[in-house]
Amino acid sequence: MVGRSRLSRYPERMALETLELQSGPNPVASIVVLHGLGADGSDFVPIAEQLDLSAIGDVRFVFPDAPVRPVTVNGGYQMRAWYDIFNADLVRREDEAGLRASLADVQALLDREAALGIAPQRTVLMGFSQGCAMTLLAGLRAPQRLAGLACLSGYLPLAARTAAERSAANQDVQIFMAHGRFDPIVTIDRGLASCATLAALGYAIDWREYPMEHSVCEEEIDDLNRWLLKVLA
Repeated sequence: MVGRSRLSRYPERMALETLELQSGPNPVASIVVLHGLGADGSDFVPIAEQLDLSAIGDVRFVFPDAPVRPVTVNGGYQMRAWYDIFNADLVRREDEAGLRASLADVQALLDREAALGIAPQRTVLMGFSQGCAMTLLAGLRAPQRLAGLACLSGYLPLAARTAAERSAANQDVQIFMAHGRFDPIVTIDRGLASCATLAALGYAIDWREYPMEHSVCEEEIDDLNRWLLKVLA
C-alpha cells in the first residue's frame, strides 16, 4: 500500500502538473491515473492507498491534473477537463482537437516514465470517466507496449478512428473495463458499446459491472487489484 508521506507535486517537469507517490524507494512498475471531469489528480489517491500490490514490489503512481477549460455541456463553466463535451450523449459530436491535444500530453507522461527507468511494459494507464476515455484513446495508440489499460466508467472516444490509428505494439494489450449498471452520466450501454467495438477489433476485455452509479465501489477495487497483480506480475 502507498502512503501520503511520499506525495509530491512536479509542475515544472512537463505540460501537465502531476501528483506523484511511491509505495517504496525502488519502483518496478508505474500506474498513471487520469481523473474524471471536474476532479483533479488527487481524486484517486485514496483508491491507490487501498491497493495492495506488494507482491510485485514498489509501485510508482502518477496522478496528472487535466487543463482547466470551459466545458460546453456545463454552460461553459471552466473546470479541469481532458477535452470539451458538447452534449450529453458524448459521441454525436466530439472535441477531436481537445482529445488529440490531451493525447499528446498523456503520451508525454508515458515517455517520462520510460525515461525515469520504468519500462512501458511495466506501466499501466488507468482512468475514470473522461480519464477512462483518454486511457483508451492514448493507450491504444501508444507506440510502445503497455502492461495494461484500466478503464473505469467511461467509453471509447473517436471510435471510428481506432482501427486505423491503433498501434501495432498494443493490438493485444490487456484491458480491464468496469462500469456501474445505474450510471446516469456515462450510461452502461455506452460502456458496453465500447467494449463490443474493442472486442470486434480483437481485444480481450476483462469486463466487470457493479450495482452502482457513476462511482467506484469496494468490489471493483478488489477486482482491479487482482487484475493489476496479474498484468504486472
